[in-house]
Amino acid sequence: MTNRLLLAAALLFTSPFSQAALLDPFRNEDGSTRWQYVANFSSGVLIILLTLVVISLFVTWRRARRYNVELEAIRGHLEQRVQDRTAKLEHEVSEHVITTQRLQSSEAYIRNILTSMPLVLVGLSKDGTITQWNRRAEERSGISTEEAIGQNLWKIYPDITVTPKHIEQAIEQNEALTLRYSQPGSYHMDITVYPLEHTQEPGVVILVDDVTRQVIAENMLIHHDKLSSMGELATTMANDINPPLQAILFDLRNFQSLLESGKLQNTGADSAAEVERVQQLLQNASKNGQQVESVIRNLLDFAHGRNDSAQDANVVDILEHSLIQAGDVLSVPNAVPFRNIDIERHFEGEIPLAPCYITELQQVFLTLFRHAYQSLVDKSQRLGAEFTPCIKLYVTECYDALSIRIQHNGTGLDSDEQMHLFEPYMRKGNETKAAEEADKRLSFPYFVITEQHKGQMAVTSDPEVGTTFHIQLDLH
Repeated sequence: MTNRLLLAAALLFTSPFSQAALLDPFRNEDGSTRWQYVANFSSGVLIILLTLVVISLFVTWRRARRYNVELEAIRGHLEQRVQDRTAKLEHEVSEHVITTQRLQSSEAYIRNILTSMPLVLVGLSKDGTITQWNRRAEERSGISTEEAIGQNLWKIYPDITVTPKHIEQAIEQNEALTLRYSQPGSYHMDITVYPLEHTQEPGVVILVDDVTRQVIAENMLIHHDKLSSMGELATTMANDINPPLQAILFDLRNFQSLLESGKLQNTGADSAAEVERVQQLLQNASKNGQQVESVIRNLLDFAHGRNDSAQDANVVDILEHSLIQAGDVLSVPNAVPFRNIDIERHFEGEIPLAPCYITELQQVFLTLFRHAYQSLVDKSQRLGAEFTPCIKLYVTECYDALSIRIQHNGTGLDSDEQMHLFEPYMRKGNETKAAEEADKRLSFPYFVITEQHKGQMAVTSDPEVGTTFHIQLDLH
């Protein structure tokens, strides 16, 4: 604005018309100049102009000061933002450094895990290109990692059991594939092929585990269990055969002594008595021989009667047949025979057929009856005539299973005997004691029920009350 006023004043004074009009007050009538007026007017105009300049400068100064204050505020704000941003960048850089270190550490740790794995680990792409090859793979194949990475698996190691079809199958089905490669007597390998997930390109990982020692140990354990079960079965059969066989031998010795004495050649009442005694001995020997024959026939049926698949059968009929067998073979001198023991039957009206191996299940029931009979005889010898031995049989349908209970009131089992009842007995030194202990175990019936029939078997017992064997067989 000041510049505009000065410019207007300059134009005014420089204009010829304005000069003539403006200069009239400063001249006398004779045309001479009134210098006093000129000086006063000039001073006034100068003062006014200076005042305007001062005012303009003051306004400009105030404006500049305000701008400076605003600029200082902007500068401080910018400096603060720069400091905040710098601190944030420094924090982000430090986090990136820490993250990088962690990633490097994790990568080294994972690489160390893969390298140190006791399994052969091979990473493959979809087309069979090797992407991972650990140290165990180097040892087994004799090919270094540098030589293997990027090469086709079947070109550098054609002896591997895994085929391209296995790779395709694992990727298409998106499921792990397990293979077993064995060289009997040499080695056994478990091979697992599983697909990679969340990767840009499909691929698989092959794990090869040498399970030779594990397989050998499992085979030894199975062999040991079989020997223990067969030893238990042989002991049981020997105990069944021995009493009637000893009775036969005793009768034969008596018959031989009668022949040597010559009493059978005499005539008269004494001879008739001796002939009757011989007939009694022969009847006893024949009866005991039938018991031995029944035991042997049952053992042969058990050995040859196993079918490839389970058959639907009536468990009640199997129980009844086992009771008949027990009546033929179970007897102890000077004790009530099994056939004279009171048997209580508690069977439901409609018992569905259950899939089972009939001969094996008969052997299980016969073994349980033998175990119950021994407990009944033991308690009967302790209590005498006041004790009445009894066996109760229960067969009921429970949901999708068949529940079978064999209960007796003989001498029960203590907690330690219950704990080890279904375990094989390990032979330790004394042969007589080993046979007695093996005869008390029920590992063979437990194996038949739980492994062969996929059922369940348990025992509840009290030394003073008796014992109950619980068996559960699935109906489907």
